[in-house]
Amino acid sequence: MAVRSASHAGSWYNGIPKELNAQLDAWLLKATERKNEVGVKAIISPHAGYTYCGKTAAYGFKQINPINVKKIFVLGPSHCVYLKGCALTTCHEYETPFGNLKIDLPIVEELRKSGEFLTMDTKYEEDEHSIEMQLPFIAKIMTSVKTLNDFSIIPVLVGSVQGNIQKTFGSIFQKYITSPETLFVISSDFCHWGRRFDFYPHNPNSNIPIWQQIQALDKNGMNAIETLNPNTFDEYMNTTKNTICGSAPIRILLSAVKSARENTNIDCKFEFLNYSQSSKITHPHDSSVSYASGVLWVFNK
Repeated sequence: MAVRSASHAGSWYNGIPKELNAQLDAWLLKATERKNEVGVKAIISPHAGYTYCGKTAAYGFKQINPINVKKIFVLGPSHCVYLKGCALTTCHEYETPFGNLKIDLPIVEELRKSGEFLTMDTKYEEDEHSIEMQLPFIAKIMTSVKTLNDFSIIPVLVGSVQGNIQKTFGSIFQKYITSPETLFVISSDFCHWGRRFDFYPHNPNSNIPIWQQIQALDKNGMNAIETLNPNTFDEYMNTTKNTICGSAPIRILLSAVKSARENTNIDCKFEFLNYSQSSKITHPHDSSVSYASGVLWVFNK
């Protein structure tokens, strides 16, 4: 039985279960819980090292009610290899410090039969961090009311999905967006700013610090996502070229939501709950990465 190892445990996050659990507890305790009568269907969550983004990530996971959730789709961008479209795992389980998470093999096979999915290369699957960084939080939230055997995950590695490809995957995932048993975790950081990222737009003549200029850039992107209009987000990305590494998974979510709103009786609302930066930079030779946490509420029309 193939198991993907927790290859970033002990470096990107604490690999000792007791210590990791205490960290997650502390961040979740500080995160504000939004009281809402409708269910959370999806979250956007960062995927950097937990010392940088754990506090922000906790805001999205805090909103999840795990009682009815049985199947969790985790869509993460590919940092290690170029992909056109999306890829599925051949593993049966993904390891976490809290225990292994089961892969939902029937859904993986169902998706594979669509003919639209590639297969993850096992080396790049091990190297990739965007999906793995969501798993300890998922295990923590879900096992507050369930055992590890009571739910499953569907990891999806996402490459380039612009144009008709985006719409195709949106249509595929619409079916699962409307299911009461599913949750989507969309893995994405926001602006990667600095010369090492080859992205450093700013107004050097402005009295506004660079970190605030970055924040304004990100906020405009977050506003575009909150419209739930794929075209609005596409236009924002094409205009600003912001280095939102999970823009492709976000595009798939927005396309799936658009398809669901047009073809079913559900409606949705997206809201960002927290935003942070790895550092508040003031000098053009510095660098930073931005993190945001948001939730998609789903309700009947």
